[in-house]
Amino acid sequence: MVNNWRFRRLALRLWGDVHTSGGAVMRLSLVPQERRFYALFKKQGELVNESLEQLRNGLLEGQTRHPRLRELEHECDDVTHEIYNLINQTFVTPFEREDIYSLASSLDEVVDLAEEVSDKIDLYRVKEITPSARRMGEVLAKAGKELEQAVADLEGFKNLTPHRLAIHSLENEGDRITREALAQLFTDGASPSDLVKWKDLYDLLETTMDQCEHVANVLEATSIKNA
Repeated sequence: MVNNWRFRRLALRLWGDVHTSGGAVMRLSLVPQERRFYALFKKQGELVNESLEQLRNGLLEGQTRHPRLRELEHECDDVTHEIYNLINQTFVTPFEREDIYSLASSLDEVVDLAEEVSDKIDLYRVKEITPSARRMGEVLAKAGKELEQAVADLEGFKNLTPHRLAIHSLENEGDRITREALAQLFTDGASPSDLVKWKDLYDLLETTMDQCEHVANVLEATSIKNA
């Protein structure tokens, strides 16, 4: 009996009745949405974009820029954990908790992968970046910009479709570059060690692009559920 009374009292605090002109009753939440989520997602989007720009610039210059990418990876981890903590602290979230978690972890994974590419280039002591890797860097940087803009438009779930379509097109371009690059390795008669190194690097670059598309798909699925 006590538990039921407490539940009703809580419900009265959280919900109010709105009577329409026709006499119908609408239930209206009186609890404001937690807007900090949008600010944190915006920060994640900025970190994704900068990480992919740093990766692109490093590939173009023949330098890994690994120290800065490691810093960005740590920054994104901090923001991601802040989102996770906020999920647990917030009674009413802007959209479903599992969608918030999925989006945050998906964005974080892009930054992790960008840092991993740079780490592998250092690990393999790559002396010269291939033209195909430079092209993949350009594609990833474009995807990063699209993701940053998409996440910035997250509130209200407006204008997400053009970004998803652009990222899908970039993912297809990345697939073509990877296939051509792998074929070129065998055509040029690369040494066994170079074959192993560059196959791993091309696969990792493609995985990074695939993850960008995954984020776009998460955004689309979330927008459909909340339309």
